Amino acid sequence: MPKLKKYMPFTYKMMIPYLLLVLLTDVVIGYISITMLTNSRTEMAESNIRTGMEQARNNIRYQMDEIQRMSDNLFGNPQFQRALEQKGTPFEIYLAMIDDIVPQITAPLQLFGNDIRFMLYSPNSDLTIISGDNLNEPIYDSDYYILPLQEISGSGWYQSLEGNRQDNVWLQVDTDRKLDNLSHVRRLVNFSDNKTLIGFVRITVSLEDLFGGFDTFPVEEGITLRLVEKTEESILFQRGPADSDAERNQFLTLYEPIPASDFVIEAMVPQEYLTRDAVRLRNVIIVACTIGFLVMALIGFGVARISGRKMNRIVGLIRSFQEGNLQKRIHFSGNDEFVQIADSFNDMATNIQELINRVYVQEIQKKQAELEALQAQINPHFLYNTLSTISSLANLGEIGKVTEMVEGLSQFYRLTLNQGNVYIELEKELEQVGTYLDIQRVKYAGAFTLYVDVDEDIKHMQVIKLVLQPFVENIFKHAWFDESVAIRLTGRRIGDAIELKIIDNGIGMRPEDVERMMQGPTTGGGFGVKNVHERIRLRYGEPYGVTIASIYGAGTTVRLLLPAGLKESQETEEQFLL
Repeated sequence: MPKLKKYMPFTYKMMIPYLLLVLLTDVVIGYISITMLTNSRTEMAESNIRTGMEQARNNIRYQMDEIQRMSDNLFGNPQFQRALEQKGTPFEIYLAMIDDIVPQITAPLQLFGNDIRFMLYSPNSDLTIISGDNLNEPIYDSDYYILPLQEISGSGWYQSLEGNRQDNVWLQVDTDRKLDNLSHVRRLVNFSDNKTLIGFVRITVSLEDLFGGFDTFPVEEGITLRLVEKTEESILFQRGPADSDAERNQFLTLYEPIPASDFVIEAMVPQEYLTRDAVRLRNVIIVACTIGFLVMALIGFGVARISGRKMNRIVGLIRSFQEGNLQKRIHFSGNDEFVQIADSFNDMATNIQELINRVYVQEIQKKQAELEALQAQINPHFLYNTLSTISSLANLGEIGKVTEMVEGLSQFYRLTLNQGNVYIELEKELEQVGTYLDIQRVKYAGAFTLYVDVDEDIKHMQVIKLVLQPFVENIFKHAWFDESVAIRLTGRRIGDAIELKIIDNGIGMRPEDVERMMQGPTTGGGFGVKNVHERIRLRYGEPYGVTIASIYGAGTTVRLLLPAGLKESQETEEQFLL
């Protein structure tokens, strides 16, 4: 009997090129994934730092402008200047201090968002001296000082300013460098001749307060943040490793100039921070590719061992099932494992088809009910506020204003009803906001300004109605803190999405207030924010919704992300229900 020749089955031979192909694919995909994810993480980290620098720049510029306005008010106030030159009895000096000097100094302290020191040095020896807190200690509370000019006339920084004829400048003087402070200094001159020195103003603020926190700059991870005076290239303020200049080539250095000043924000980001996730991502991808290769190898060996007509039919049926065809069934004769698999698969397909039909209809009905409930909450909320205002005007006899508000309310609800449609053109939504603001102009007598900057190519696109008005209403309820407020509406297309923004220059919010507002209604507001966010998520899905960015004391930006004119999914659901 001849010896049987050993051989390798054809299916196993086919496994060799198959495994090589899988291995090559894993290597290529793994390399591309590592490269792309590393670059993406690096760009994301750099973008976060740049965004933080821009926010810090805006915060510093805003506060510097506020302090500049303080000194401008004093410089251009004749009554204040005459009070500084007041001579006479102690009682007359006392009245000048109480009526004309102290109120002009303390009023800005109460309005400024951070703690500052306001120092007035006067050559008038008759004025009462107010010493305030210890200048050698950090700023804990806002305080003011009225001191004799002789106290600083012999100091080096004052003589340097006088010698270089510098005035109305920002610099570090006296103990500012030790305490990480920055001062705005300015001469006050006689209003009549604009030459005679009548006083010297120094307004000092903490640099940490100017930056507004360091949450965006994790200095504990090696990032160095500096405020540099670019004329003299001197470092006024630094947080992070002090010896970062020794290995500067290992850092990515970013610069953000502060407009209308000689200051530059400098951030030195270590390469380790930019690529801190690269090693972890590389290991994860290597493990995933290895697991993928092993799984594919096992599947290949399993498939190589499977043969026969019945299995091919099962595979064909599975593929049909994967494509969504749940009507097909398979039947085998006999009494083996294939028969049990076929029967179980047929039962499973039937159950899944029934379950999908039942759950899909129920979910669509539930989603539609939630949307209608959320939509119904907006209109009574606004109607209550408006009718309350109309009632107040009627009690005051303002019949003309009542008429205007009623007409505006009628126009507002005509647009809101939108003939019963859920969707509305963006242009109509903007018109609805304009109608709401017309109502508010009756109440606030035009004490606000609206700027609209919406691209023309998106105005015809469909959005769900009443997504802008609740945020504009919140500006009047929570953001207004001055005599007027500016509102800016912008809109542009980003890829397949529409980005709408409602921007105001109101009081702004702290991060914890933003978080509470996004979580839902509170005693301080937030009803419309949560409502609009949930309606957008229910209608369009997870990628879309509302985000809020706010700087306390600098204003708020509300960002709405919507699909660009898409409502096909909703139409499909409605057809399914019908």
